[in-house]
Amino acid sequence: MKRLFRSLAITAILAPVISFAAEEITSTNTVQELQQLRLRMDALEKKIAEAPPTTPVATMGRAGSSYMNLSFDVLANAGWSSTPDVESIQPGGHDPSQRGFSLRNAELALDGAVDPYFKGFANIVLMTDAEEETAIELEEAYALSSSLPGGLQLKVGRFFAEFGRQNNQHPHSWAFVDETLVLNRMFGEDGLRQNGARLSWLAPTEHYTEFTLGVFNGQGSDAYSFRYAGETDPDGIDRLYGRATTARNLSSAGDFLFVPRIATSFDLTDSQTLVLGTSAALGPNDTGEDTRTLIYGVDAFWKWKPANAAGGWPFVTCQTEAIGRDYEAGADATAGLPAETLHDWGMYSQVQWGFIQRWAAGLRGEYVTGDDSVSETATMARPTEERVSPNITWYPSEFSKWRLQYNHTWREDLQDEDALWLQFEFMLGAHAAHKF
Repeated sequence: MKRLFRSLAITAILAPVISFAAEEITSTNTVQELQQLRLRMDALEKKIAEAPPTTPVATMGRAGSSYMNLSFDVLANAGWSSTPDVESIQPGGHDPSQRGFSLRNAELALDGAVDPYFKGFANIVLMTDAEEETAIELEEAYALSSSLPGGLQLKVGRFFAEFGRQNNQHPHSWAFVDETLVLNRMFGEDGLRQNGARLSWLAPTEHYTEFTLGVFNGQGSDAYSFRYAGETDPDGIDRLYGRATTARNLSSAGDFLFVPRIATSFDLTDSQTLVLGTSAALGPNDTGEDTRTLIYGVDAFWKWKPANAAGGWPFVTCQTEAIGRDYEAGADATAGLPAETLHDWGMYSQVQWGFIQRWAAGLRGEYVTGDDSVSETATMARPTEERVSPNITWYPSEFSKWRLQYNHTWREDLQDEDALWLQFEFMLGAHAAHKF
């Protein structure tokens, strides 16, 4: 018993460091590291879950024979923009929301082994808006299988859909202060996040290759391009892109939102890794009885990190996503609008250079556009926008960071806008490593 207690105590004390190291290892996406890490973590969690109860230790809670890591991560912003309407140029739900100070993400994260068969994860987020009002949301809460055969893995609950590279990343793991313009256009201010299930298969191939298929309800503001009713107009009618919407209930399998993805990685050299992926999201929308939306994208990630890197530095990463959308907008006779298909597309590219221990410089370029619609409202809601964002980040430790970022935004038929943001993050407790 004393030996077990000492082992658990050591694990708890080292958990944050292990978590930080795991993020660095998994980010390389090498086949050997991913497979070995999964096997080691599953074996450790199974051993701890089957161990008899003992005295709780720091940063670790217990429920029966299971353990639970707790962490609290805070992102606070301070800065200024050339327009007082900050949300018009920072549309993301976790972007800075006002001049001066804003706190847009305070995340309570819980994770642990449920039993030898499942792990559990939950993220509860608090944030303040431009009126200093506090909102709370259940960002994610799901179970993840840990013992299915044949490279299969099941996820069930509420979680971000695995579309592209950034949609399913939490704000504290972003390389920049704010969400990208193209993801905001396609998925809304909070990204594509739903109640549902996802099955993945890790193929037994020489190169890391994973197939995933998510099935979701596809409704509400977290499924912006799908079964979302839009905003209520002065007459009390829900409208999106100028058209009246009608809530479509689930009545058949075709009414679900389906999100397939394929990702594969290659070790180009001992110090370079390339990851390629393609994703899609298809499901109904609320502007007609049989209208549907298709979103599709491709992504690429390249990383260079020498074999003698110390603590993850130096490194260089390049990441790009290109996404398109075909939105079937239904006819609205009362508004004099015929049926049409709205086409949007956009992309971003970003590079990060970890040039010296604990320091990284970044540069991101973005573009998003939409074709003209017969609805003036739809055209105005989907303008052409471009943004360039250089930043620099300092990590005093694995538990905190400071980031300074400048944004210059061009918006169609509007004046250019500038913004400067300083972001500070700190973390308490042990946070599970995110899959990369």
